[in-house]
Amino acid sequence: MANSCPKVSVMLETSARLLRLLALLQSRRDWQGAELADELQISQRTVRRDIDRLRELGYPVNATTGTFGGYRLGAGAELPPLLLDDNEAVAVAAALRTNAVTGLEEVSLRALLKLEQVLPSRLRHRVSALQHIESVPRDTPGPALDPELLSTLAAACRDSDTIRFDYHSHDGTPSRRRVEPHRLVNWGRRWYLVAWDCDRTDWRSFRVDRISPPRPPFGPRFTPRDFDATTYVASSTTSAAWRFQARVLVHAPADVIAARITAAVGTVEAVDATTCVLVTGADTVETLAVWIGMLGHDFEVTSPPELVAHVRTLAARYARAVQD
Repeated sequence: MANSCPKVSVMLETSARLLRLLALLQSRRDWQGAELADELQISQRTVRRDIDRLRELGYPVNATTGTFGGYRLGAGAELPPLLLDDNEAVAVAAALRTNAVTGLEEVSLRALLKLEQVLPSRLRHRVSALQHIESVPRDTPGPALDPELLSTLAAACRDSDTIRFDYHSHDGTPSRRRVEPHRLVNWGRRWYLVAWDCDRTDWRSFRVDRISPPRPPFGPRFTPRDFDATTYVASSTTSAAWRFQARVLVHAPADVIAARITAAVGTVEAVDATTCVLVTGADTVETLAVWIGMLGHDFEVTSPPELVAHVRTLAARYARAVQD
């Protein structure tokens, strides 16, 4: 029995190392053998042996070619166990519980239930605390999304692959696009793909729910450009994404108001040192009035007429509430 102890110890050490190797391969797309050896404090020969062991266990670890070469965890026939550290597991649970993926609420709930079933006890109390988080309901639900389409677009952004797809505009007009995808942006109630349109030689944002699955083959690869995708989506969709749009003159410096809102609420344009214009919108005038009232500064509303009428009604209602 004494002679078996060293063997058991070696087996446990090897198993722990394989789990660590799998976690590294899941954390990044490409790894060089020397990088894995440095991370694991082992030789490159041992790395190669461990890679072979993972393959024997069914993990599709592919060898990459090129000047440096290396390894990449490929897609398998089944989803392999996903290794998350404590903070990553809690972050995923938080995102799922608050329905961060608009349009995939039912899928998010199923994934959350599966995740919570396998969480260790030390994390369950942290995740259970998330039950006290409340998300402000949107005026209308976001459009349903295809999870496979969303992941395909995200992978194309990550890998800098040129893609081709059919797209339908807001009036239903079809078009074929060839783009260099850069970012996926969740703005308001919808998801947008921000990409460089190769045929129109300009930036475009595409609503994901209007994109047909990209047609293979993908490529060629492109060099990503430095671009603020979130600001672009905010500025290009403010006037179109909501049922009611408004331009509100606010008696406060632009930087003060900009610090109080997010890109999903609207954009701020400076008028002078003490005033600015807030361009915003919502699906109801009631929501618009609440947002504007929470700015904490005097404001003037001139449009839309429905908002003007509602603000007058609120002013009269508040005045009656404080009458002696």
